[in-house]
Amino acid sequence: MSIQNAPVRAAQWLGRELGLATMKQAGKDVYIIILTRYIRLFAYGSVALILALFFQEQGFSDEQIGLFMSLTLLGDVVVSLLLTLVADTLGRRRTLLLGAVSMAISGAVFATTSNYVALLLAAIIGVISPSGNEIGPFRAVEESTLAHLVAEDKRSDVYTWYVVLAVLGTSTGLAVGGVAVDNLQAIEGWTDLDAYRAIFWIYTGVGCIKALMTLFLSQRCEHSDWNDERNKSAASPETEPLLNGHETEDSSPAAQEASPKKSKRFWHSLSKISKSSRITLIKLCSLFFLDSLGSGMVPFSLINYYMERKFDLPKGKLGGIMSATWFVSTLGNVFASSLAKRLGLIQAMVFTHLPSSIFLALLPVPSGLALTICLLVGRSVLNSMDQAPRSAFLSIVVLPGERTAVMGVVNILKTLSQSSGPSVTGVLAGNSHFWVAFVAAGSLKATYDLLLLAFFGGRVQPRKEEPVPEVVRGVEEHDHVEQPVDVQRTA
Repeated sequence: MSIQNAPVRAAQWLGRELGLATMKQAGKDVYIIILTRYIRLFAYGSVALILALFFQEQGFSDEQIGLFMSLTLLGDVVVSLLLTLVADTLGRRRTLLLGAVSMAISGAVFATTSNYVALLLAAIIGVISPSGNEIGPFRAVEESTLAHLVAEDKRSDVYTWYVVLAVLGTSTGLAVGGVAVDNLQAIEGWTDLDAYRAIFWIYTGVGCIKALMTLFLSQRCEHSDWNDERNKSAASPETEPLLNGHETEDSSPAAQEASPKKSKRFWHSLSKISKSSRITLIKLCSLFFLDSLGSGMVPFSLINYYMERKFDLPKGKLGGIMSATWFVSTLGNVFASSLAKRLGLIQAMVFTHLPSSIFLALLPVPSGLALTICLLVGRSVLNSMDQAPRSAFLSIVVLPGERTAVMGVVNILKTLSQSSGPSVTGVLAGNSHFWVAFVAAGSLKATYDLLLLAFFGGRVQPRKEEPVPEVVRGVEEHDHVEQPVDVQRTA
């Protein structure tokens, strides 16, 4: 009897370790958010493969390509900041819908024009990812929504699959994009530029599908203050400020009269982040500056560009190689939550990200394709394993009402620090020193890992949790009581 039950117990254990038990009960909204991220990263991956080559085909120099990517990231900072600030007031679903529409429009512009300024405006106002990774307001809003929907002790599992499906989406996009470009180039009368433009039409279609899927998200995704205001028949047209994480207990006329003033001070809502959260935010931003600057120097599109220049690879083969590296990274991400439960959030982040930084610095060393691919695979397996623990860590060190703003600020400042990287790499590439960018980027990211362990390797005090909708069941009430949490042994 015991032997017969062994496979069942093993399957149950594996389900718990991989977070499958949590995902089974996660609910429709969580599934939609994760699926829309999958198709979004599919589009990002397909475009990242050909973005630098798209500009090269139109005669732009390496310096112009790097400058374009830098200005795109700077523009994304502004747009993401505006949308992140209004997310909880405008509504999270509306913000995601607006981002999806912008994504579709920017793809259409890239598919129809060759004007440098028009392309730049489309990339800034719309959503074009130079790196194949997350860009725009989506991630901050989605992570805040997931934290709102999922209990604290279940978030690491959900964030893990949120990352896994994203990586799988990028991998699929790279593979499909590479094969599509090769097949389109083989059509009589089609130029390389025509094939690249077809990829941008696919990008536009994905934006439209994402917008449609966003319409199926329920009101449960919204912040509690947004729902409260929406349910008021005609009492007060003003909305609560973004960072008002808890409902006010003061319903007196004086408090109601103060509401317009709060609305007018909305744009200063970042200053209302609690003192302890501000201290944490400053530390994190100072560290993420180093990591993101390194990432900005070698965005995925420039890695593709480097590989194509160094080894003169066909687009289909290049897409297949890059797709494979992203696919194997999915295997590592599946176990990110389990690793965080055993090592702790910070330790899991550092012990996976540090080796990947070293592999990045060594990438230009091999003269052969095989060893270069091995370094790419090693980096890819470990590089994104820190994302789920990082999201879980951010969600427990700030107040619930601050999550969207804090995560938004973190992602925006990361993008801001990335923005100077492509320009530096463009200058280096134009002077035949492309390899220096990889060494510098790997060194910056390794420094970030060591400082992160030094700053946050101990205990933190989790912020008081808000009530969680019954999306993830089986969580006892005492799970939401404020207790000291050891980030060395928490998930």
